[in-house]
Amino acid sequence: MLEILVFAFTIMYTPGPVNFIALFAGVNNQGWQAFRFCLGVGLAMFFLFLTLGYLGSELVTPTIQKIIAVSGGLYIAYLALKILYASRHFNLEAQDANRLNFKMGFVLQACNPKALVVIVPITTVLFPQANITGNAILIWSMILASMACGASSLYLLIGSKMKSVATAPKRMNWINRLMALLLLIVAVDFIF
Repeated sequence: MLEILVFAFTIMYTPGPVNFIALFAGVNNQGWQAFRFCLGVGLAMFFLFLTLGYLGSELVTPTIQKIIAVSGGLYIAYLALKILYASRHFNLEAQDANRLNFKMGFVLQACNPKALVVIVPITTVLFPQANITGNAILIWSMILASMACGASSLYLLIGSKMKSVATAPKRMNWINRLMALLLLIVAVDFIF
């Protein structure tokens, strides 16, 4: 069971699209108003863990896993290009107008390929190995969803603390470019 927690923590707390959005929400002074976004992320993860936890390996075959990985990689590459484009046209005031909310967090996380990178191995391999069945799937889904909510919340907090460093347009442009490069590396890893 420790393997489940370590694997989930490692994947959930590393940078990814949802965590970057929460980070930049903190930088852009959205503060704890964006916490609803984080709650949406957690609830999406709960439903995904619950659904795939009960369906298990019967639903996600190796072929489907490969399709999910390639689709996820392409999606992450798309996000990287959007961030790279945004780094050329950074405008703090315009970004501040787009407040995050619960629905945005839920939908983005439900469609986030990184979520499946966490959920599929846990529900199809680690849950069965640990003999997690029945009501234990519900309990583990709540625990792991709380971790997902905590990850985006932590990035939101970090963003709010580093806003004085990152709000200078030139610095933010370079941060965006670095994050876009990291996302492209992740995308290539997903695809290959």
